[in-house]
Amino acid sequence: MDFLMSGVAACGACVFTNPLEVVKTRMQLQGELQAPGTYQRHYRNVFHAFFTIGKVDGLAALQKGLGPALLYQFLMNGIRLGTYGLAESGGYLRTKEGTHSPVRSAAAGALAGVMGAYLGSPIYMVKTHLQAQAASEIAVGHQYKHQGMFQALTEIGQKHGLVGLWRGAVGGLPRVVIGSSTQLCTFSSTKDLLSQWEIFPPQSWKVALAAAMVSGVAVVLAMTPFDVASTRLYNQPTDTRGKLPAACQKGTRHLDSSLSGISSPNREAAQIARAHS
Repeated sequence: MDFLMSGVAACGACVFTNPLEVVKTRMQLQGELQAPGTYQRHYRNVFHAFFTIGKVDGLAALQKGLGPALLYQFLMNGIRLGTYGLAESGGYLRTKEGTHSPVRSAAAGALAGVMGAYLGSPIYMVKTHLQAQAASEIAVGHQYKHQGMFQALTEIGQKHGLVGLWRGAVGGLPRVVIGSSTQLCTFSSTKDLLSQWEIFPPQSWKVALAAAMVSGVAVVLAMTPFDVASTRLYNQPTDTRGKLPAACQKGTRHLDSSLSGISSPNREAAQIARAHS
């Protein structure tokens, strides 16, 4: 039941946070392997990104990738939070004296996160592909032409096999290890401190809310660098053998300088063509 409730709760939050995920994904792909000042910034900040996506792609585009996002949240957080909850209820996160152990909590959070993230990695990869899809005038990163989650999984599986479905999974694990351990450790520690200080009434929902807000800030600060790397790994183009195109292996900074006289949309198309040639 812990696994089911954790997954359902995560899905409920995902409906409201998915537009932020779309914006985050595109901002993380913007300027990939390009020196600052050499590319057009389609998304200047979060608010400008929301406005630009809604204006050019339509408001519905802000919920791109919602299907795989919901499935990923159910699988990943169902396993992660459910496993962590079992460890907590079993007393494994406390010392012999009964006090909360940050080290054990961080280790349990990291292990639970790795399990959930690795199993859900193919879904996360497709989510990233779909959220990156945009009209040519505001497109960033490699553009996959998926029509939906099941079509994408089928196509990737047929072209690259099971290995292709888990491409980027290992590179994405540091993101989850850091994020999950930081979140769950900070959440549990903050709850204990708030209870000890008696800021809120015992068993009040305000304790969990305050702890969640503190852990949310902590996890964003700790995980963002790894999240950027993970998004780019999942979205990078591959050839028919599942390998990076030769141009991408050498880097693309030299391509940007040779294409500096081309307008941004055409430059990006030229880069993709060069990468696959």
